[in-house]
Amino acid sequence: MNPADPLPATERVRQAVLAMPVARALGLQFRRIEPGAVEVEVPVSEAFSFRPGQLQATAIFAAADFAAVSAAGTLLPAGFANATIDATLKIVAPARGTQLRARGRVVDAGRLLTVCAAEVYAVDAEQRETLCATLLATARNVPLAPQAGPETQG
Repeated sequence: MNPADPLPATERVRQAVLAMPVARALGLQFRRIEPGAVEVEVPVSEAFSFRPGQLQATAIFAAADFAAVSAAGTLLPAGFANATIDATLKIVAPARGTQLRARGRVVDAGRLLTVCAAEVYAVDAEQRETLCATLLATARNVPLAPQAGPETQG
């Protein structure tokens, strides 16, 4: 932990994600967050459905992306953030139920890029899960403040 930033990486990620308007609009909630692994839930909402009770691909992608890239963010040092630069979503079943549950994990963490993945499950009223999508993503790790280098030194 950095004395200038007393929050652990997991809490920094939680706060950063929940501050995003799209996360709030989706009703995204963290169920679990630990270094290298995150689980989020998104309620099935008619506002994001293309037919009653079945979420449209954009909401599925968002849940998967938030889970995977948040997992990657939990491994970053203070003063860094990350952003998705590439992602592939494969929908394998309809996203029907009461909520989506996405489990994100880190595949390979690097200094510049982190490869991460997520599995997304449709959850019914009895809490039974059905795999509905998988995501493989790459996140770019960026410093929040410019680093002094040859091009910035006068």
